[in-house]
Amino acid sequence: MSIQKIAQLAGVSVATVSRVLNNSDTVKAKNRERVLKAIKESNYQPNLLARQLRTARSYMVLVMVSNIANPFCAEVVKGIEEEAEKSGYRILLCNSGSDIARSRSGLSLLSGKIVDGIITMDAFSKLPELSALIGNAPWVQCAEYADAGSVSCVGINDVDASQHVVSQLADSGRQRIALINHDLSYKYARLRERGYKSVLHLRSLDYQVVEYASDLSSGAGTAAMEKLLKENPPDAVFAVSDTLAAGAMRAIQQAGLRVPQDIAVVGFDGTELAEMIALTTIQQPSRDIGRKAVELLLNKIDNPDAPTERVMMDWRFVARAST
Repeated sequence: MSIQKIAQLAGVSVATVSRVLNNSDTVKAKNRERVLKAIKESNYQPNLLARQLRTARSYMVLVMVSNIANPFCAEVVKGIEEEAEKSGYRILLCNSGSDIARSRSGLSLLSGKIVDGIITMDAFSKLPELSALIGNAPWVQCAEYADAGSVSCVGINDVDASQHVVSQLADSGRQRIALINHDLSYKYARLRERGYKSVLHLRSLDYQVVEYASDLSSGAGTAAMEKLLKENPPDAVFAVSDTLAAGAMRAIQQAGLRVPQDIAVVGFDGTELAEMIALTTIQQPSRDIGRKAVELLLNKIDNPDAPTERVMMDWRFVARAST
């Protein structure tokens, strides 16, 4: 398939197709849409090497995620990929596990000019080390929000979201609200715990129990909930991820207790899993977070001196049968 054929299918000139392939902002939106549709339908693959030589860009973005098995991370990556492809970019995915050695291996792609920029979803505590490795390369931190520094980022207000959850549980009459958290090297974990504790303090609720799961799996959620059930069990549980909440629900049911009559359960992220098991949760705009991260990164690639941007996105409390 040639560029001439693409132009014929789209009903535009060859020059217009060329401008779309080179991400020119002079193309009318309607014509760009027609060209992209023709490219998709014909499975056209442009000569990437020629474009790299012409523009000194690779049109590749490195995406480093802490755990691709986490449904939230997977949804964010889908948003990243969708938005990147709209601008003619492809992504390279590195499942770093927030391990600096693995991150260093992925970041070697920067020095080789194999990628034009980076989107990370690593633990906030790793950012200083990552910064030393990345240097001045275009970089956006995704889902782990930074209050200061030179790295653009996008996320939600985890404290506000957590406060809302605990307030809702308290308003419904729950007095013994427990938290299932994860690794405190992640800023979201610290912020969600802060929100949880602040509402308990404001409401003068003496019951304050935090159980830390070994990872973000359903099995870890089950194990954490089993510990909570041993002594003075809660009448509500707030888990910092939907997978942990799903595991907690399983442990409650295995103990012969009812959700929500005996113990209410709330998750976090708003993944498809939450909908499947009728779990009340905080729904993050996961794909939109990924899309916005790409928008910030491409702006940094095009304008290296652009100011740092910090974007807070909206979240939504979704009430279901688990409360």
